[in-house]
Amino acid sequence: MNSEPTSSSADDVLATGAEASAVPAHWKRNVSLFLSGQTISLFGSMIVQYAVMWYVTFATQSGFAIALYALAAFLPQGIVSIFGGVVADRMNRRVLVIIADSTIAAVTLVLALAMFNGITDLWVILLAVGARSIGAGFQTPAVQAMIPQIVPAENLMRVNGLFGSIQSAMALLAPAAAGAVFGLWGIVPVFFIDVVTAVIGVGFLAFVSVPTLASIASKTTSYREDLVEGMLYIWQHRVVRWLLGVFAIIFLLTVAPSFITPLLIARTFGTEVWMVTVLEIAFSVGMILGGVLVATVLAKFGRMPLILFATFGFAVFTIALGLAPDLWLFYGFMFAFGLLVPLFSAPFMTLVQETVQPEMHGRVFSYVGIVMALATPIGMTVFGPLADVISVHTLLIIAGVVTILVMTVAVLLPSGRAAIAAARAQRPAEGAEGAEGAEGAEGAEGADGTDQADAARREADAR
Repeated sequence: MNSEPTSSSADDVLATGAEASAVPAHWKRNVSLFLSGQTISLFGSMIVQYAVMWYVTFATQSGFAIALYALAAFLPQGIVSIFGGVVADRMNRRVLVIIADSTIAAVTLVLALAMFNGITDLWVILLAVGARSIGAGFQTPAVQAMIPQIVPAENLMRVNGLFGSIQSAMALLAPAAAGAVFGLWGIVPVFFIDVVTAVIGVGFLAFVSVPTLASIASKTTSYREDLVEGMLYIWQHRVVRWLLGVFAIIFLLTVAPSFITPLLIARTFGTEVWMVTVLEIAFSVGMILGGVLVATVLAKFGRMPLILFATFGFAVFTIALGLAPDLWLFYGFMFAFGLLVPLFSAPFMTLVQETVQPEMHGRVFSYVGIVMALATPIGMTVFGPLADVISVHTLLIIAGVVTILVMTVAVLLPSGRAAIAAARAQRPAEGAEGAEGAEGAEGAEGADGTDQADAARREADAR
């Protein structure tokens, strides 16, 4: 399963080259504006996400209908992300995000007006969700690729952790806001709120200074060549290739089943809006605390150990959710699940940002988006219909057990051991000590470890 890297693999460590290091001097102002705009925009998006999910759950109480929602929410993004990352590597990423957000807002406004005039069928809701998903296919890889351009390399982990904490705070407020708006006025006003927050977010982003990569001006390759190059790059980059596999496992076996937890509550405990609202709040409070931990005491911890800890933790608490005997204990396990999310997402994104060359960021993050967007609906096409046949409790237990088994195999495979050793060697913050640690690992991992250890030494010498 281990394909030997090309000669460029030694440069995987040196992702922070001349272009990546050219961070504007006023980077703190840029980051503040960027985080503020994305936070406001995200708040509106989350309100829509919760309200639509609850609407479909309560109106149908059908696992199949929830599976359709998941398909509408993620499948278009997965398809569009194939091209979205290439576009993000061929134009100014700030401009691309502004265009994507503005287009989403315009489409949402049209659909909100249609629904305001009485067209409130389920297919209209799913159409709105699908349109938003298309925009996310362009917006998401551009945002993730833009962060290393405006943040110094030594602050990436902290900023990613801070971004996660802010997102979690919005996730705490969004369910309460969604519950209030949806409970009092229905689904239509939710879409108007999203339009307003998107416009404000675009306004903030317009003042963020994001340089256009110098490599864009000299591009002579076609979109198709860039797309193929991105696929080959990921396949030859052992760390990213393995991380994408882990990402797929998590979204397929733990994130997808989490979509049916509101269905479990509706069937087992009741259909009051406050019940699902508290569920999302418990999850969000956990995410906030996890984001604070990543941004502070865990900022210097190894990326890969945090990822592995969170991955197995997801599996354990998925099983616990299936075994929970009462509603409040169920909330407690969902809190713990949320606590682990930043421990996975922040080091995952940081590791990719650190180890991938800047001109490849857009394409690599587009494939991250593809995995996320396709794994969830694929999982829901299985878990959704099954939820109409067997209990949701049983499905959660099965999903957690399978996750533990699959991840154990993934870690023990030669490709898994090589990826973990390579990630250890590629941590730029470790400097010479990291290189020495990688040298110790190379005996166990062979030539792969040698390449990465040598690259780490060259980076340490360059400093």
